[in-house]
Amino acid sequence: MPASGVSAADLAARLSALGLLTRVEEHPRHTSVEAEVPDALSVESWREVLDVVAEADRFGLLATRVNGRTLWAVVRKTVPTTGDVGGPGHQR
Repeated sequence: MPASGVSAADLAARLSALGLLTRVEEHPRHTSVEAEVPDALSVESWREVLDVVAEADRFGLLATRVNGRTLWAVVRKTVPTTGDVGGPGHQR
């Protein structure tokens, strides 16, 4: 499924169903989903998690000794293809 058809809320719900604690944040051009990844996540669960985030426009993993592992995914918001996009001089 192309990322344009995927909602961040759907990604968050699917990650939650896999046992991850998620949070969703709205931004002007995209919506982000973050999930804390437990150390004991099985290989099978990792595969399922990666299948979910692969539908996002971008995803990654931030891992630190202090804060553990945070998986993130971004779904871009639809941008109008005509009209005033981003102000004067930014027409498509």
